Amino acid sequence: MSEFIKGDKVSWNTSQGPTHGTVQEKRVKDFEFDGQKFTASSDEPAYIVQSDKTDAKAAHKGSALTSR
Repeated sequence: MSEFIKGDKVSWNTSQGPTHGTVQEKRVKDFEFDGQKFTASSDEPAYIVQSDKTDAKAAHKGSALTSR
């Protein structure tokens, strides 16, 4: 699995198809985002990403992201 840093361009799959965006921050502890609970650790970080198309932010596990 790749590690990402703020500003990295990434893509991920959604029900509407592939989406592209930018990493905003890395999380390594469990957290809540937009009313949902996420687990994260230094071994399996999660990332807050911002969509290029809508500017909406979402949280994803690193394993769901790929570099562009």
